[in-house]
Amino acid sequence: MAQDSDQERTEQATSKRRQDFRNRGQVAQSKEVATAALMTMSLLLWVFYAGHFWRNLMQMVDDDLSHLAQVPVTFLGILMLADKTGLLMARLLWPIFLLTLVVGFFASFLQVGPLFTTKPFTPELSKFNPIKGIGRMLSKRSLVELIKSLAKVGLVGAITFSTLADNLPAAIGLLNVELSQTVIFLGNTAFLILAKACAILLVLGAIDYLFTRWEMEQKMKMTKQEVKEEYKETEGDPQIKARVRSMQQQMARKRMMADVPQADVIITNPTHLSIAVSYVRDEMDAPRIIAKGADHMAFKIREIARENQIPVIENKPVARALYRLDVGESIPEEMFKAVAEILAYVYGLKKGNNLK
Repeated sequence: MAQDSDQERTEQATSKRRQDFRNRGQVAQSKEVATAALMTMSLLLWVFYAGHFWRNLMQMVDDDLSHLAQVPVTFLGILMLADKTGLLMARLLWPIFLLTLVVGFFASFLQVGPLFTTKPFTPELSKFNPIKGIGRMLSKRSLVELIKSLAKVGLVGAITFSTLADNLPAAIGLLNVELSQTVIFLGNTAFLILAKACAILLVLGAIDYLFTRWEMEQKMKMTKQEVKEEYKETEGDPQIKARVRSMQQQMARKRMMADVPQADVIITNPTHLSIAVSYVRDEMDAPRIIAKGADHMAFKIREIARENQIPVIENKPVARALYRLDVGESIPEEMFKAVAEILAYVYGLKKGNNLK
């Protein structure tokens, strides 16, 4: 049971896992947002552009009809007429094409930010597996997409039906009016239906975007084992790091113990601490700690001191104060006097022994 529990994706995605998903092109992006934005912006553009479009379209039709009799009935003549008409239509429709590109770009950019990857286009053999293909068709994701599509179609259909039903009495009255008024009525009704549809699509797009982000967060979640494995990859195996740190400490202790014979004096407290102090007049500005240790290390330092005939001086306050300093650190100015007295005493002992 514990093993099964460990395999549950209960941990939030790390920054590395999020970046890995992003590099593969797996980001939270709602297609409904792009659809809603494109329809809404197209409708807004049409509000301001419709007059210009229809005026130029009618002018183009009039020109074509008026010059139609002058066009030779040959392949080249028809081709030239089609080319002229195509260019005029391109001039009329380019704002809509440009809007499609700009809105499509920003609808994607604002959702995922700057991202360029070819991973989604890399062919995967698993995609050609018919069994997995059937599984994807019957997956929860496919069911959600089906529900969203049905909801979208149902809501837009309901809005369309409701709007047409509300305008039915006015539509019946169009039987006795001019054609231009009928066209205006149909245009206004179509605009009203599209405006309501855009509002619905914007709401559905916002909901789908939030759902897509939640779904991606769930997909990126990790098991506890995956978090441990990722930590090992990025930070290193904790056991190996601890082992390396232990070896480094051992090597540092060996180097420190090798320096003990160079000490001038060992200051103790007297049982738990030992500090080896050295002073070379022409090389050092102040006495320096070359080794220190507590408990077992303190006894080892004293052993080496006895083997090398280094004086061991008991001074509890000085030993405690020096133990707070790091190995290789010089004696601070406030302790010069106390350490100098100890060194003077040691030098006196050595001088006396030499005289004997």
